[in-house]
Amino acid sequence: MSARQARFIDVHYHVGPDAYVRRHTAASAGARYAQLGGWVVLKNHLGSTAAQAWEARQQGRPVSGSIVLNDIAGGLDPRVVRQAVVQHGEDSGLRLVVHLPTVTGRAHTSRLARTPAHPLLARDGLRPLTVTEEGGPLRPEVRELLHMARDLPIVISTGHADGREVRLLVEEAVRLDVPRLMLNQPANPLTGLTCSDLLDIAQAEQVYTEQTALTYLLDYQDEADFSAVLARVPRVVYSSDLGQTSQMDIGSWVASSQTWFTEAALPEARITEITRDAPLRMLSL
Repeated sequence: MSARQARFIDVHYHVGPDAYVRRHTAASAGARYAQLGGWVVLKNHLGSTAAQAWEARQQGRPVSGSIVLNDIAGGLDPRVVRQAVVQHGEDSGLRLVVHLPTVTGRAHTSRLARTPAHPLLARDGLRPLTVTEEGGPLRPEVRELLHMARDLPIVISTGHADGREVRLLVEEAVRLDVPRLMLNQPANPLTGLTCSDLLDIAQAEQVYTEQTALTYLLDYQDEADFSAVLARVPRVVYSSDLGQTSQMDIGSWVASSQTWFTEAALPEARITEITRDAPLRMLSL
């Protein structure tokens, strides 16, 4: 099955090995999505899932990949991105998602129950990295990555940038005419953007807004804002951000999502738009 044939596309699902213990491997997650008629983009805070995704696709799984540019993965280095693009291959016909750093060192106590995947991580954690010097402009390396995105088959994701940094990233992406920029789970507390904010920030046609189930499940986002984003913000891509052993499995997420969409009074055309059509447009070459 190709992504164009999928019933839905989840652009954000965590598999092991990752910074924390996960419910599924690339192969077992891909099998679950295949059973449900979906496609999945794998994510890993340690770095790249490009090679895992390629391997899973050779086994017939509906899987593509991403890379997170955290310090442990090499940080904001163009060579890291180029390597991941090569490892991702061309057979999926989809762009690699390139997440800017998700480990920023900013104060936030997660509500997730999670276990570090390795003793080194339990002891030392991950070194933080941000897209700006605090309060300053975008780092030159970030601007270079945005410029690269005009020529490489990638989607730049804002990672766990704060609200001010997201605005800077959008401004620079528009200035450089970057083809795709995804606002990564902007309702999370590290970013803190509401539907009202997004209606202002996400107007440019190359800007896509990710709405995750996890921000809602963890009560980082109330029902009114969750429903408003799904209904009103342009170019929304709906994702799970799941994979944690303490959270629901893939099939339960799909079923719960249908309930939430009904409660939000979303018409079928809008459901198709946010779960399949917008993600496909964002990822397509």
